[in-house]
Amino acid sequence: MSFLIRVLVPDSPGSLGRLADALGAINADIESVDIVENFPDGTVMDDIVVSLPQGTMADEIITAAQGVTGVEIDSIRPFSGRVDRRGQIEFLANVVAQKNLTAAMEEVVAAIPRALTSNWAIVIDNGQPIRRIAASSAAPEDDGSNPPAIDVESARILHPDREDWIPESWSLLDSSLAAAPLGNTGLVLVMGRVGGPEYLASEVEHLGNLGTILGAFLR
Repeated sequence: MSFLIRVLVPDSPGSLGRLADALGAINADIESVDIVENFPDGTVMDDIVVSLPQGTMADEIITAAQGVTGVEIDSIRPFSGRVDRRGQIEFLANVVAQKNLTAAMEEVVAAIPRALTSNWAIVIDNGQPIRRIAASSAAPEDDGSNPPAIDVESARILHPDREDWIPESWSLLDSSLAAAPLGNTGLVLVMGRVGGPEYLASEVEHLGNLGTILGAFLR
């Protein structure tokens, strides 16, 4: 089984290597590593996807990682696939190649969960009436309870406890949410991460940049 570990490590030579050695000691296979954010205090937040042999428990990942000096586990959760931010050039090319809006948005929602370590993505037309254009396979079902408007003018984290327009189904299982407009098209891209962790500022910025690029393509 594979897991996504969000881990804080010292930004110093050898730190990641020592963590890799510790994970290797429990026969964990590192499938991908992605730097999520660099912090001013000299630490780095990494997303690491590891697979464990049958019979090895996820707790062993935590124990192994925390045995490395300076390493802190932020979160761990089951994860299918690999972190694929580098594959975004191909993803954008596939979007441009589509002949209609729906097909293009289906490419978007299929790629975003891999690109930004999320569980699902939805594209919504923020017009009248509001309607769902495309959704990834794991996205919450459309229950028909569309809000009067999608209040997303720039890339940002969504707060279901303070924003009553957000459908309840989006925030089930303590999901973290973020959204960004696709330029000036009236479309909004929403992504969710079931069980957290919260999206970092760098991830929201990344989503916003993708939204700007996609909006330019769609014009």
